[in-house]
Amino acid sequence: MIIKKLALAVLLGSIGGNAQAADEFVVDDIQIKGLQRVALGAALTHIPISVGDELTDFRISQSIKSLYASGHFHNIKVFRDGNKIVFRVKERETISDITFEGNDDIKDDQLQESLDGSNIRVGETLDRSVLTGIESGLEDFYHGVGKYNAQVNTKITHLPRNRINLTFEFEEGDAAAIEQINIVGNETFSDAQLLDKIELTFDSPWWDFMAQDRYQKQTLQGDMETIESYYLDRGYLRYNVDSTQVSMTPNKEGVYITMNVTEGVQYTVSEVEFIGDMAGYEKTIEAISPLRTEELYNGAEVTYTEDLISKFLGRFGYAYPKVKTIPEINDEDKTVKLIVSVDPGKRVYVNRLNFAGNDVTSEEVLRREMRQMEGAWLSNNWLEASKMRVQRLPYFETVEFETTQLPGEEDLVDVDFTVKEQPSGSFTAGVGYGSYSGLSLNAGIQQNNFLGTGNRLAFQVNTMKYSQSANLSYTNPYFTIDAISLGGNIFYSEFDAGKANLVNYNNTTYGVGINMGFPINEYVRLNLGIGYKNSDISNLQTYEQIKAFYEVFKDPNDPDKKLNFETYDINATLSRVTLNRGTFPTAGSSQSLSGKITTPESSDVQFFKLKYDSKYYFPLSRDHKWTVLARFEAGYGNGYGDIRGNDQLLPFWENFRAGGSDTLRGFENNTVGPRAIYRYPSQSPGIPGDNPEVSPPDQDAIVVSDRSVGGNAVMIGGLELIVPTPFLDESYTNSVRTSFFVDAGNVWDTEFSRSDYSALNPIEYDKIEDYSDPMRIRTSAGLSIQWLSPMGPMVFNFAKRLESEDGDDTEFFSFNIGKTF
Repeated sequence: MIIKKLALAVLLGSIGGNAQAADEFVVDDIQIKGLQRVALGAALTHIPISVGDELTDFRISQSIKSLYASGHFHNIKVFRDGNKIVFRVKERETISDITFEGNDDIKDDQLQESLDGSNIRVGETLDRSVLTGIESGLEDFYHGVGKYNAQVNTKITHLPRNRINLTFEFEEGDAAAIEQINIVGNETFSDAQLLDKIELTFDSPWWDFMAQDRYQKQTLQGDMETIESYYLDRGYLRYNVDSTQVSMTPNKEGVYITMNVTEGVQYTVSEVEFIGDMAGYEKTIEAISPLRTEELYNGAEVTYTEDLISKFLGRFGYAYPKVKTIPEINDEDKTVKLIVSVDPGKRVYVNRLNFAGNDVTSEEVLRREMRQMEGAWLSNNWLEASKMRVQRLPYFETVEFETTQLPGEEDLVDVDFTVKEQPSGSFTAGVGYGSYSGLSLNAGIQQNNFLGTGNRLAFQVNTMKYSQSANLSYTNPYFTIDAISLGGNIFYSEFDAGKANLVNYNNTTYGVGINMGFPINEYVRLNLGIGYKNSDISNLQTYEQIKAFYEVFKDPNDPDKKLNFETYDINATLSRVTLNRGTFPTAGSSQSLSGKITTPESSDVQFFKLKYDSKYYFPLSRDHKWTVLARFEAGYGNGYGDIRGNDQLLPFWENFRAGGSDTLRGFENNTVGPRAIYRYPSQSPGIPGDNPEVSPPDQDAIVVSDRSVGGNAVMIGGLELIVPTPFLDESYTNSVRTSFFVDAGNVWDTEFSRSDYSALNPIEYDKIEDYSDPMRIRTSAGLSIQWLSPMGPMVFNFAKRLESEDGDDTEFFSFNIGKTF
């Protein structure tokens, strides 16, 4: 039975609820109708009425307000049926899905983050009252970037079981173009000088795609600060922007910008005074300050001085110093006295180092790279050094840290390091195609962070058209707590030189090596090692450059017999690394000087090899997106001592080679350098029955092979301009690198003498180049794209030769997977 409406319903109608009841009565039962998602028990907890209570208008009002406050309902009505009270409710819809359409300037994740702040997310109930505010806020964002015609609409699609889909539809439109920028009040500097310093432009030529000719409020604010800094850096201490007007055309597609400025006059620094507590470093702080008297006031130098003093104090545990420069301006003589106030604050100590993001890598690997210690005072130098050391590890993409002050403790902080891991294991493979070598393939597996320990384990079984090899190696970079490393490897290989663009021979090698590394200081390291190698040389096609070597070791009774060599070597490498990252560095340098020498008594051949390798990265922009890489490597090797009255020579299989993506891009692997020379004496018939007579040397024939033999000296260098990869999402900047390069280099033989062939006739003599000349330099230029993919590093090279020699084999495109950067 429906009873008359309560008078109180008029009041409740303002919040969407109706109530019906009679006079005050005792409640026998409470019913809630219309529940779908909300449980009955949960709804009853929000009703401050129980069976047996006497119902009044005030109690009904309380119940409706409480149900609304629960956030589950958007419509509530109350009825009386006898002595029963009935609540008829409509639940708020549950958001089933949220989609965005037409948004280009704002990414989906940014939009969802904004919605999360208003509690609009999948699985939550929808409060329709906040949608209008969200739409208005998003339109204000577009107005800030000059898109005054932008519109944002919300589309609600109803689904079964009281669910809805939300679709935010964006009509962004184009940003308003800047029609003109006027600066009023400037006399010292012209409009052209000032407009040249800012980002916003107008009336740009059609070909200038980088021009910022679309209005953006934030960019304008930045440009105003740029102009102010330009004046302050030149002594105009009273410079001021009096007003700024932005006028819009009627169609909202263009804007006019006017800035009214007062320049003032230039001020000279009359005195620099340091006040406050400088923690006992007064003399040092005054010495490092670049502020000088009798010079024009320079705002940039003032800011730099404040930062410099703050960083200096930060080295000694004063993590939150307050450094402020107070100018005392004398308008009569146009001078300013600079008072630098220093308050170091309390010395701060590190309570704990925390690490996050190292899902695979153990915490111990990170802790052993830390230079900031727990319990020590907080030092920005130690923190940056710790960050740099972790970044150099090849299995971390990014490293960040922040300090968190402990509640109630002014002098204690926690330092939270957050790392982003990148693939540390890889399936390595390579594919290349050249005009001579055709298709080549290789494969292997390695793990640079074995089981998260930071140790390197590699088991590689590679097969190419000219080489098959197996190599098992293991390195522990922290064999001792003092960072002494220990490593070793076992290897086996079969090499077919003829298929590798070299003169024909086969080399079957196996061996073992062990090495230890010793840190000299934070950046310099010394590695020492010993090794054993057994080499079988067969199918050797002898040529002029190795005849002297071959004659010593060949078996005169069996010229086709394999040559076997056993060598024991001692090797050492001195390296210095200051790179800011282990993979894709953008600043710093690396240099290494390595050498090896075979032991004189126990080795069949006696030789040494030296090699120097360096890379320097020079960032051109503060964000390091533009960087120049300069690289250089040089090597030299030779024999020492003598054997059977002949000087020892560098074995030909130890020669340096060049060409390919690791050395000279644009030239095929191993094709740069000296060529094999074959000399064929002519013979005359002689007297019948006697041996034929050998003709004089000037009758000998010369054939120069297209195949390279390498040389005992090499020098290679290059310049690369590393640029932002176009059309690439910001999140991939640390895993993809694009660069334009120029490579140059040569391989030569210092033991070669062209004069040894001077007895030949001129035609044959002219066939021989001077392979001892280091100036036969090859050059190339091109584009390189490197991608640190989940299956290993990938490298794509497009190269064009600039300088080459006769017989050089070139390649325009090469592609590799698993290249070491």
